[in-house]
This record gives sequence, structure tokens and C-alpha cells, in this order.
Amino acid sequence: MLTEDGKHLYVSYDEYHNLIEKLALKIDDSGWEFDTILCLARGGMRPGDILSRVFEKPLAIMSTSSYRADAGTIQGHLDIARYITTPKGELAGKVLLVDDLADSGKTLKAVIDLLKNNYAPITELRSAVLWTKGLSAFTPDYSVEFLPTNPWIHQPFEGYDAMRPEQLRSKWTI
Repeated sequence: MLTEDGKHLYVSYDEYHNLIEKLALKIDDSGWEFDTILCLARGGMRPGDILSRVFEKPLAIMSTSSYRADAGTIQGHLDIARYITTPKGELAGKVLLVDDLADSGKTLKAVIDLLKNNYAPITELRSAVLWTKGLSAFTPDYSVEFLPTNPWIHQPFEGYDAMRPEQLRSKWTI
């Protein structure tokens, strides 16, 4: 649900999963065949996992991080992992890069540049996200929703950002 002022988008679990399913259909409708899904951790892990299951493709994971300050609400320096975890040797062939959103576009652009310059076995690379914000300097190949007002997206699992074992313990203590 988008707030009236357009500054916040609140997403339920059902809406989140519906977006992933719509993304899968967009990718399938394109007719593009790919070999591997590479998701960017953390935001791309949930969509990547579901797409991996739907398309029956191996899931590789690359860790990136830029949102750390103020409980993950302020973008800072982009860190990209030096290694990719993949179940099949090295990343090669046609690769679908998956993240949750193209916010500024900096992360996706940086990762694509890194992959193109350092992973010669990749023959084709396309990107897929749930949301693309109007301010993004990068346009993904596949996207479900365009957000021209650039709202802060409140994803359904973000409550865990502030939850610690003590809170879980008190929740589940009978």
C-alpha cells in the first residue's frame, strides 16, 4: 500500500510473493533461456530462491552491502563480496542477476560491471528486480513495478532488523 504522500510503500507477504510470481512470468514471457540465477544478498535472496525453484535453475549468491546506517535506511559505501557461492563450478553461460529493487541503481550497475570485466565465462547477463524507482540510474531488463515517487519500501520481513533473540524468547515463552 502506497501512502498518500507517495513517500512510503508498505508491502505484505502476499503482495511480495505476488510480485515475485509476476516477475517470473515476465521473464518467461520474454522467451529468454538462462543457465543460472545469481542473487544479490540480502535483498535478492528471497526472489532468487523462488525464481530458482520456478525455473529449476541453480542459485548462485553474491553478497553486497550498502544500507547499514540507521537500521538499514541510509545508503553508504558499497561493498561487494570477492567470491560467489555457486553449486556448479564457476559462474558461466547465461546468467540472470536478481535483486529486490533498483533504488539508485548503483549496486546493480557496479555488480554488472564487475561481472562483465572479471567473469569471461558469462556469455549473457540480464537483470531482474521487483521494483525500479524513478531516480534509478540503471534500468533492469525485467521489473514488475515502476515507482516514480521513489518511496521507501517497507518489506514484510523488516521487523526482524530490530528483533533480537531476547524478543523472540519473550514472544515464545508460554
